[in-house]
Amino acid sequence: QVQLVESGGGAVQTGGSLRLSCAASGITSSMYCMGWFRQAPGKEREKIATINAYGTTSHADSVKGRFTISRDSAKKTLYLQMNSLKAEDTAMYYCATDLGRDGGYCYRISNSPYLGQGTQVTVSS
Repeated sequence: QVQLVESGGGAVQTGGSLRLSCAASGITSSMYCMGWFRQAPGKEREKIATINAYGTTSHADSVKGRFTISRDSAKKTLYLQMNSLKAEDTAMYYCATDLGRDGGYCYRISNSPYLGQGTQVTVSS
C-alpha cells in the first residue's frame, strides 16, 4: 500500500522559510516521478514543482526562484525548500507520486491519484 506522509508545514511570517518533507513507502518501482501540489481555499489545486527519477526538476512560475524541490531516493523522501514566502503561498501542500507509470518521467503526475494527506502552510504579515 502506497503511503505519502507530509510534514514541516506551519505558520510563518512574510519573507520567512519552511522546509517540507514527504516520506514515501510502499513504492516498489525505483524509477518514479514525485511532485508538490498546493490548494488554497476556493482555488484549484496547483502543481508547483516536480522532480523525475533522473533528477530533472520543474517549478511553476509562481514559485520559481523561491522554492526548490529535491529528493533523497535512498530514503524515499521528497523535500520542498520554501524561501521568501508570501501571503499568497498560504495553502495546503500535498506531495504526489505516479509510481513510475511513465518510466520515471513526470508526464502525467497531475492526474495521479496518489497524494498524501497534506500539510498546512500559513504565511502572514
